[in-house]
Amino acid sequence: MRRFLLLLLPDLATAFSEPTRQNCNHRRSALFQEPPNVQPQWWTTRDPSTLPYESTLRVLQSFYNIHGDLVIPRNFVVPASNEYPVEWHGVRLSAYVYTRHRFWSKHIAERKDRAAQLGKLGFLWERLQPEWNLFIEALSVYKAIHGDVLVPAKFVVPRSGEWSKACWELPLGSTVQRIRIRHDYLTGDNSYERRLQLGKEETRFIVCVFSFLPEPEPDRLGFVYDVSEVKFDKFLTAVKYFRAIKRQRSTVRIPSKFVVPREKGWPEELWDYPLGARSLAVRQKQLYVKGRPDRQRDLEEVGFMLQDGNAKLGWLAVVQAAAIYSQMHNKVLNVPLNFVVPGPPLDADVNCYENWPWPRRLWGLKLGQRLKDVRQKGAYLKGSDAGIRRAQLNQLGFVWTPKRGRRKRFVGEIEDFEPESCLLKDDFDV
Repeated sequence: MRRFLLLLLPDLATAFSEPTRQNCNHRRSALFQEPPNVQPQWWTTRDPSTLPYESTLRVLQSFYNIHGDLVIPRNFVVPASNEYPVEWHGVRLSAYVYTRHRFWSKHIAERKDRAAQLGKLGFLWERLQPEWNLFIEALSVYKAIHGDVLVPAKFVVPRSGEWSKACWELPLGSTVQRIRIRHDYLTGDNSYERRLQLGKEETRFIVCVFSFLPEPEPDRLGFVYDVSEVKFDKFLTAVKYFRAIKRQRSTVRIPSKFVVPREKGWPEELWDYPLGARSLAVRQKQLYVKGRPDRQRDLEEVGFMLQDGNAKLGWLAVVQAAAIYSQMHNKVLNVPLNFVVPGPPLDADVNCYENWPWPRRLWGLKLGQRLKDVRQKGAYLKGSDAGIRRAQLNQLGFVWTPKRGRRKRFVGEIEDFEPESCLLKDDFDV
């Protein structure tokens, strides 16, 4: 078959010949060769400060004709096109014309006629000031609009009337990140004054070490150096409000889908805050609290437990509450279904509050329902610890099969005590 095709199409025989393979190798080598340098010699060596003013005016006029203004992006590089003078191709235009000590001082400072020419094109004189001043101006506007200075890392100042044209397209978010991480702009002779402009958070240490420095002025921008701390404080505040509004006096239990409503009683800065989702992330992913035992203690003090109450922590709470109840009822653990661990009376004195027999973290625990689940569903009695837990309940006098009918109340039960009478911890050995 191959011989037949070669006879019919003799040109195919040369398709696999040596010269053709050489041609392929030639094309392959040409493909990987570096392209010739078509750029002029001055592409990387030309200093724009050596160009005359008239040339600079022409390139600015070209930019104005194309874009309608002289709001030149900070990373703009003059493209190699016929629209711009060839001597400016590849030059960072903004970095040159909006630098005071290069373009202004050399060509404009003492020439009012040139200043007038540039003014007609809309030259942004404000861009000649230090970049720090523009950053402070942009950060002030951001705070006025958003109410804080928690600038997202990718935020760039938009071309909007709320912002000064000198700040348009300023990478505000990345600048904030560099200040937080690398302390850009905060070193050198002006570091102390600049920290004062941002706020007092970072200046406290300076004042303590260098006592001869003047006291810092009141916070101006409230710059946030540690975003995690601010977010945790907001979460902790939301938990406290939730506990107060929902009147949960013991362990705080927040539904996973709970969002702070726009209602009276909640601060406006917390409206629409996804408290339920944040609570779930704190428990499951250790959001805000990983490696921070101080924050964990802050949450536990307001009744927020980092582990959900249905596992190991739940059994410890149940058995501790059951032990206290058993002591109060003559070693008999027959808890009514509707019994909830009480807190001290609202109008109790300090002595009563401090000596209340029920620990704070147990207040509000539905002990009756938990022990019912133990009887009927075998709750907490599964796994390798089941035998030990049964023995603990038996030792406390747990009634596995309570009698039916109305349960008799014992005189002296905790719910019978008036505010003026308070059980003391010393009365029990738990």
